[in-house]
Amino acid sequence: MSLLRKKLAGTGVVAVLLAGMASAPALADDEPTVDVPTVSADETTDINDRSDCEDEPESAIKQPNYCDGPYTWYAITSKKNYFVPSWWNGTSWKDGPGGTMNVSVTKSGTISAEVTGSLEWSSNAVIAKAKASVSVKIGGSFSISTGHQYTHPVHSNKYGHLQYGSWGCKVTWAHYQRVGSCGVKTIGSGKAILPTSGTGWKYWETSS
Repeated sequence: MSLLRKKLAGTGVVAVLLAGMASAPALADDEPTVDVPTVSADETTDINDRSDCEDEPESAIKQPNYCDGPYTWYAITSKKNYFVPSWWNGTSWKDGPGGTMNVSVTKSGTISAEVTGSLEWSSNAVIAKAKASVSVKIGGSFSISTGHQYTHPVHSNKYGHLQYGSWGCKVTWAHYQRVGSCGVKTIGSGKAILPTSGTGWKYWETSS
């Protein structure tokens, strides 16, 4: 049975380079340096529907009161597990009906974070905060090499789909400023889709 390559829709996949994101400048104490590690396809996992957010889906995070500490700070206000697919050809496959799928990553690329927000914020600061408070596996981007062969059976009369990507996180975040002794003002907020170093194949089936 031949294997058919399925092209990804350019508008339906999140893989936005941070360099292309426009954001308002943040204060100097909000600009940490974010590491951008890489991951080899030969070192990734085969487990479907796994999570590297280290939390249950749709979890709200309790925020502390700040009577002391920094004048401004970032906080992750909610988080959930989210699969971040790769966007380039050679990482998405469809085959069937029935049989067995034998696939691999045939073209290298980069899975990157998407951070959006309003008012005053920094992409690097949001990623750094998520890495510190959600999962140490989070990063701004991860380079994927070729390889990572994978085999999965397809039920009879069904079509199998395999998509390579990162077992990442979807979060909401806020940028706060201390007012007076214990007052707090929100000076920025938004959402982010963040990849992790945990990557692999996601499998599902359709009837056509």
